[in-house]
Amino acid sequence: MLSKPLPALTAETLERCGVSAALDVAGGLQVVSPLTGEIVASLATHSAKDAAGAIDTAARAFRAWRLVPAPRRGELVRLYAEELRKAKEELGRMVSIEAGKSPSEGLGEVQEMIDICDFAVGLSRQLYGLTIATERPGHRMMETWHPLGVVGIITAFNFPCAPWCWNAALALVCGDPVIWKPSEKTPLTALACQAVLERALARFGDAPEGLSQVLVGGPELGEALVDSPKVALISATGSTRMGRIVGPKVAARFGKCILELGGNNAGIVCPTADMDMALRAIAFGAMGTAGQRCTTMRRLFVHESAYDQLVPALRKAYASVTVGNPLETQALVGPLIDKAAFESMQAALREAVELGGTVHGGQREPVESEAAYYVKPALVEMPEQAGPVLRETFAPILYVMKYSDFDEVLEEHNAVGGGLSSSIFTTDLREMETFLSARGSDCGIANVNIGTSGAEIG
Repeated sequence: MLSKPLPALTAETLERCGVSAALDVAGGLQVVSPLTGEIVASLATHSAKDAAGAIDTAARAFRAWRLVPAPRRGELVRLYAEELRKAKEELGRMVSIEAGKSPSEGLGEVQEMIDICDFAVGLSRQLYGLTIATERPGHRMMETWHPLGVVGIITAFNFPCAPWCWNAALALVCGDPVIWKPSEKTPLTALACQAVLERALARFGDAPEGLSQVLVGGPELGEALVDSPKVALISATGSTRMGRIVGPKVAARFGKCILELGGNNAGIVCPTADMDMALRAIAFGAMGTAGQRCTTMRRLFVHESAYDQLVPALRKAYASVTVGNPLETQALVGPLIDKAAFESMQAALREAVELGGTVHGGQREPVESEAAYYVKPALVEMPEQAGPVLRETFAPILYVMKYSDFDEVLEEHNAVGGGLSSSIFTTDLREMETFLSARGSDCGIANVNIGTSGAEIG
């Protein structure tokens, strides 16, 4: 059991991080913890006018920060890593409270922030450029990398802090101020990360005002960043639908864009696979974080010769998995983020049944609070890849299908719109190499004998 009520624990954790913002603003943005469905804070929000002011402040900071030597800029990031280490427990707890993650996942996300800071500090002394031969006698060409400008970072609820730091640590080393628009579902973690950064800034001593800012509020703030010609680069994490909106808008003003979007990630289990290892990897990859990772395994193709061995074992694993509040139990599966996520999951399962699918699990689990949405992960045996199988549903649903021909299953694997992460389970070297080759997986991440879930510090 928690040592104190969740709102009180939230306030205490934020105070330890150094957050000074009022948490009980009347009519403010209500922050709801998916663990219990309780409102843990009510925050003042920023307006589009506030966003414009933040952009102007960041632009002024850029004019000073770009002139600071890169190794000196790296010193700020090194100090931030030190402060993150000191505040790791509190920041990890905020991730659990706001995103519903287990304590180990919350701490792991903060560790990813520390790791990328360490990496960025090294890069601060490696901003090399090439010297290039030219046809002109007595001349040479030199490549020099200059700071870009203000960087806008838009993040999603499921990883409320690490993706910001992946971008911010590198941007700060490269001479670029950052403005962070976190998900309105997880703004408290952002405020905590900013407060910890301000400790590093105080130790650093001579950083310009507005080097890092946080905007709390709705989509209009992200739109202000995306539309502003003063924001040189937008890095946005979210759905493919969001990416289709952001990408063209930034391109229309000739800005730069980094999009980390969803993925309808698949695994292939071949006849020679180590079935015990595959079972463990698939179970975690599909059920971990309640299926709310961009790299969650959502589709599984099993060779017909292995189907009757693997799938019954998967059904058993799904039936026995523990679901519950990760701050109070050792449950593997925590809550969905909100009611909308639950309804989206149920709609996908109904559609799967209409297309001939057999659903194992997927029901809502009874908990004390009606406002919290805990579900049993769903294993869905499908006759073919159709309907909801072709779309990403941000919930713990794994669609399982048989295959017989390796070349055909590669085509099925690649026949969806979102290609982010992928896995193959096999001990056949030819299948491994084919999967990793140009005619294999079309995903940016291709794994062999491990699940799809996760990415090395971004």
